[in-house]
Amino acid sequence: MAAGSGLRVHAVRFGPGQELLGSLQAFVEEQRLRAPFVITCVGSVTRATLRLANATATNTNEVLQLSGRYEIVSLVGTLNSDAHLHISLADAQGAMVGGHVLGGLEVFTTAEVVVGDAVDLRFSREPDPKTGFPELVVLT
Repeated sequence: MAAGSGLRVHAVRFGPGQELLGSLQAFVEEQRLRAPFVITCVGSVTRATLRLANATATNTNEVLQLSGRYEIVSLVGTLNSDAHLHISLADAQGAMVGGHVLGGLEVFTTAEVVVGDAVDLRFSREPDPKTGFPELVVLT
């Protein structure tokens, strides 16, 4: 079921050495956001831990550990207590890699993130018997 909502927008910048996923989750808690999501993000990282697309709920071992300098080309997803984020990263030659963010996103120079909050909604996650993953539930 789709639901509409008003929108509040927050802009935040994270600096060198900060872990982006944990910092975003702390920001969401501090601001008491109920239905937060990433609108846009630019910046760079030196580390990332991603789950690749061929993982299933019973086989989540398909993990990619990145180390080096990467530009954040895209970061999208929801930021409720069980965040669901996907990221696209480009290396020095422009080669792209992406996947589901597991953590370990260490900011290199900056991460400038615009976070939206659907103020009339609340995001939750519940196990989905079809996928085996905790999936988004939108509450009004």
